[in-house]
Amino acid sequence: MRTDGVSEQELKQRLAAILAADVVGYSRLMAADERATVAALDAARGAFQSQIESNAGRVIDMAGDSVLAVFETAAGAVRAALAAQQALANSAKDLPEVRRMRFRIGIHMGDVIEKPDGTVYGDGVNIAARLEALAEPGGISVSDAVYGAVRGKVDASFADQGEQQVKNIAYPVRAFRVVADARAPGTAPAQSVVEPVLRPPDKPSLAVLPFTNMSGDPEQEYFADGITEDIITDVSKISGLFVIARNSSFTYKKHHVDVKEVGRRFGVRHVLEGSVRKAGVKVRINVQLIDAETGGHVWAERFDRDLEDIFALQDEVTQKIVEALRVNLTGSELARQRERGKVNTEVYDYLLRARSCILEFTPQKVVEGRAMLERALEIDPGMTEIYALLAIADATEYLNGWGDAGPDRLEQALALARKAYAADENDAIACNALAISMMWLRRLDEAEPMARRAIELDPNFSQAHGGLGNVLHFSGRHEEAIASFEQALRLDPEFNIWMHALGRAQFTLGRYAEAEAMFRRRLIRMPHSDVTRAYLASLYGHTGRVDEAKRMWRELTEINPQYTPELTLRILPYRDRAPLDQFVEGLRKAGLT
Repeated sequence: MRTDGVSEQELKQRLAAILAADVVGYSRLMAADERATVAALDAARGAFQSQIESNAGRVIDMAGDSVLAVFETAAGAVRAALAAQQALANSAKDLPEVRRMRFRIGIHMGDVIEKPDGTVYGDGVNIAARLEALAEPGGISVSDAVYGAVRGKVDASFADQGEQQVKNIAYPVRAFRVVADARAPGTAPAQSVVEPVLRPPDKPSLAVLPFTNMSGDPEQEYFADGITEDIITDVSKISGLFVIARNSSFTYKKHHVDVKEVGRRFGVRHVLEGSVRKAGVKVRINVQLIDAETGGHVWAERFDRDLEDIFALQDEVTQKIVEALRVNLTGSELARQRERGKVNTEVYDYLLRARSCILEFTPQKVVEGRAMLERALEIDPGMTEIYALLAIADATEYLNGWGDAGPDRLEQALALARKAYAADENDAIACNALAISMMWLRRLDEAEPMARRAIELDPNFSQAHGGLGNVLHFSGRHEEAIASFEQALRLDPEFNIWMHALGRAQFTLGRYAEAEAMFRRRLIRMPHSDVTRAYLASLYGHTGRVDEAKRMWRELTEINPQYTPELTLRILPYRDRAPLDQFVEGLRKAGLT
């Protein structure tokens, strides 16, 4: 059999490192000065070719404004990328900002199919191209496979961008931003982002990693994730424990885990690992608690239950953790311990599927999640979390301008949050949903006590700490807000929304250096954020860095051509307009309004 003139025997499958590069804003450069752009592109191609060949690589294609190359080693690909970016930066340093040609570069190491003529294709190439889109202009993003292969072998440091859902790839790809080592000879200083070192708190501390799906069915992944999330929720309610939030612990999903690294990264002393096997109406959970400093096991146990007894199983796991870590429960925590009874398995399945959809944070998935929640309500109209999740879905759609969600969607969210609260006044998720709905409706005085009640019920609830921070910030109490945002980030170090919120509060107080560092940390995790770029552009306007402000605005308009400052001004529910005026004034100083 032959395909495109090549027999299957002639196709060679092998492991390779793939480099994909593309010019940022090429059409804009061509429109401004076609001859100069073509000359600059030819020079850039020469720089790439030289560095690729000197690092044991081979150019596959240089069509249009892109570069594709294959390497025998990941280290060779990263060294070539670093050297090419440095050469391009040096050649453009005397040009005005608007005329500088910048490339994004993505590198992945994986299987490729190679034809006799040397061309390659396959997921290895596709992932490299998707990573290139995640890189900053003039920057490099690599996959976790490349990071693992080159760590300690190249003159660079790496900033974790978290798991990224990329187009046409069925599974999330964990990306790392490459930061050139400024100490390396011939290397220009890089705008690196310093990640904080997290120290363990003065109480037992825990990160619960995503449980492995052992059901033999990839479609059951949502179930294993849901069990993990429920256990995190249960243990986080214990005030004597410090528990890392789901968003951060799930950055380790489907990755080989070094427990000691997890402990260092999150500043915790213990890590919980596990697996879930669901077969019909039966469920088995294997759990092990590990000392993150030594890597030694504290305890391990297997739990077998009928699916309808899943709450009892989760309660037993929580109790074992409390006993193993010698945590004393308060009187109210003891009082809240109660038999939760059996679960309606159909409703529980809808809930887990819906939660998985909403966490993907896309317009289509939120719609899909809402449909499942509404089906669950038809079966059990009294389940608190269903109403709370529906309220959060409504607020999310309005705030992001998804679908036809208008201001009336916030009133609908408030009504749903009130139903959740009526179903269980002692549910932290219900209190938080009510606080969020009230806040976006500018009912800040009512939102604050609900946010504080959510924290009282669940001291490790990072969403409630961050929500309280937003309420305080929009109320004009910015220093208090910063303390809440910092606590939210300590509990959820990888959650990029709290990075933006903290940066926004620092910006409002005129603490521009701190705000810039926080906004840049956010862009590492959320490379395509428009609003963070808008705030950075305003910040650069206030600090007299007009060229940087304009570059940031160009990136923003490439990401979201429909963005206008009015969108931000309409959404943010400030009691006093001064912070909004400050935001607009920075853009005006940069010539962007």
